[in-house]
Amino acid sequence: MEITSSKNLETAKNLGLLPEEYYRIKEILGREPNFTELSIYSVMWSEHCSYKNSIKWIKTLPRKGSHLLAEAGDENAGLVDLGEGLACAFKIESHNHPSALEPYQGAATGVGGINRDIFTMGARPIAQLNSLRFGDPEIDKTKWLFKYVVKGIGDYGNAFGVPVVGGEVFFDECYNANPLVNAMSVGIVKKGNTISAISKGAGNPVFIVGSSTGKDGIHGATFASEDITEASADKIPAVQVGDPFQEKLLLEATLEVIKTGAVVGMQDMGAAGITCSTSEMSAKGEHGMEIYLDKVPLRQKNMEPFEILLSESQERMLLVVKKGREHEVLNVFEKWELNCVQIGHVIEGDVLRYYMNDKLVAEVSANSLVLGGGAPVYNREYKEPAYFAENKKFTIDSVNIPSDFKEVARFMLKNHNNASKQWVAEQYDTMVGTKNMTTNINCDSASVNLKGTDKALLMTVDCNSRYVNSDPFQGAAIAVSEAARNIVCSGGQPLAVTNCLNFGNPYNPEVYWQFVNSIKGMSKACEKFSTPVTGGNVSFYNQSTLNNKEVPVFPTPVIGMIGILENKKHLTGLSFKRSGDLIFLLGKSREDINCSEYLCQWHKIRNSPAPYFDIDEEYDLQTLIKNLIREGFIESAHDVADGGLFVTLLESAKDNTLGFNIETDESVRKDAFLFGESQSRVVVSVNPGKEESFINMVANSDVEFSLLGEVEGSELIIDGESYGSIADLAALYDNVIHDMMEPKQ
Repeated sequence: MEITSSKNLETAKNLGLLPEEYYRIKEILGREPNFTELSIYSVMWSEHCSYKNSIKWIKTLPRKGSHLLAEAGDENAGLVDLGEGLACAFKIESHNHPSALEPYQGAATGVGGINRDIFTMGARPIAQLNSLRFGDPEIDKTKWLFKYVVKGIGDYGNAFGVPVVGGEVFFDECYNANPLVNAMSVGIVKKGNTISAISKGAGNPVFIVGSSTGKDGIHGATFASEDITEASADKIPAVQVGDPFQEKLLLEATLEVIKTGAVVGMQDMGAAGITCSTSEMSAKGEHGMEIYLDKVPLRQKNMEPFEILLSESQERMLLVVKKGREHEVLNVFEKWELNCVQIGHVIEGDVLRYYMNDKLVAEVSANSLVLGGGAPVYNREYKEPAYFAENKKFTIDSVNIPSDFKEVARFMLKNHNNASKQWVAEQYDTMVGTKNMTTNINCDSASVNLKGTDKALLMTVDCNSRYVNSDPFQGAAIAVSEAARNIVCSGGQPLAVTNCLNFGNPYNPEVYWQFVNSIKGMSKACEKFSTPVTGGNVSFYNQSTLNNKEVPVFPTPVIGMIGILENKKHLTGLSFKRSGDLIFLLGKSREDINCSEYLCQWHKIRNSPAPYFDIDEEYDLQTLIKNLIREGFIESAHDVADGGLFVTLLESAKDNTLGFNIETDESVRKDAFLFGESQSRVVVSVNPGKEESFINMVANSDVEFSLLGEVEGSELIIDGESYGSIADLAALYDNVIHDMMEPKQ
């Protein structure tokens, strides 16, 4: 296997390896690597697989908690104890670069991959969420990307049979060339019925199951670890092609084969395909493998060894099976009409040997390939960007108060970031699998019924990337806090977090400063709310090269959070229920329009600090809301978020077509009161018969509160003036995205 080409180093560079990494590979192997081995290391040591530029800081996140059944990194997904013998497996991951070039398949295969992470562990996926970022909504490219990303998610999820129950969509020109497509899957499994991604037991056979292997997705992990440029379109073969019907069969076969007890370990084939699954399972189990690539079912002829190893063809799994019980596994996959072929066996030691037609084509150390083993770990330079100091110069006094608040209010409802994303939801079959759903109550978080119990599972995805860009520490802490607030406002208790960390080039010190401070802010908030991080995904290189200048996206650390609703009778919606109910604001209104949609979109001011946030105030607020819901003192709860108080009130009013009559606070600028986005505020409605009990409980807390007004009529009345009928304003709010995608003739 010796090779003597003087171009080895150049080949390594072309594959994305650094010179020092190439020399490290030579040292590990004790010889020159051949092309196949260089290809193996190039994908496994890519940022996408090794987290070489992020693992140092990721390890500082809180990773332990009383509800956790698996620590971060131990399994394919996070695993949390829900009680009553049930556990939740959940994870979020990105598919950004593929979606930028081929939005339909890029988004679809992102959904497929994250669902496989869940059912590979033995959990049945019951819900999906997504977090999407796109560029300027007025340009054709954004509309094309948006339409086909949503269609890819919808078509795959609908055919696979798992509903999309929640998500978020955000637009900003920084995402013009590089959208973000983050997919989250949530599954349920009985405690003790999970399967691990492990290889052990010398002589145990290794099977590949599911779809045949083709050339799609080769070097997809490497592609995900580099900038998007004008030449990136040439790498469309690095985008995988998905088949949701095949995945549905694979799901059922996988869950059935686990029940046989014949499976030792299992892992899905996502990034880096056979290379990743064989190396990670072997490193975890401290047993190697011998793999015969000519036995892999192929759908294309004349594939080279490196192509078979690196292919990211979808709907495939690797299984280690107990020797002597092969027939049990074969019978299950034959029943479901899926490939099930033995391609190797487990061996002693830390070695992976790959053969093609009985010829050894690569021999590498499994441990040298993986995160936490021999993969490189870097400590990158970081420095505060100049814009951070510039943001601090902003003052509200420099902004004129509008002369027509009704005009601003209508503008805010037509803002794409504030407006209803109902058009997106309509593209998904949210009713598929509805035997698991709780009710049709519209809540701040999605809810899924835990059958056979009084409980429900709550889930949400949150991140305001403009806040994070303005102040990464504060913005990331707000993202965690808002996720927790959404679960609490729905009546639940936050349990744990998965994250998808989307940033620019880690070699840019200013980008890395954003990353480091986001991790620090996230850590502080996760510790405060006892929501450990169970795992997730880091996605660097989210930027574009424009006019020879790298332009990163906003730093976007998306938080996926799950919570538990101990009794479904406490599920709390965001909508006003009846005329005559009182409307209270919990939390203090502040002279603050920092980083708000109002400031950015109406006044066109992009540089300002993050909105006011105090984590102790937030904690006190959430504690109060839990108690109010438990005692039955409130009818609805809805947090004040993007668009400020006015948008929150409209959202609470629209579902039941109930208007409101409120008064603003004269001690606070009216634009800040209505459209500011200072944190730790929740709008609640209260039955007048419970007003005294409500006030007594709130008065005994440390949370400031005020009476805004009451639910009445069919118009939105503010300070005695009508801002329009709820029906007309709701129609305006509901049709923005629809009109963007389907313009009126």
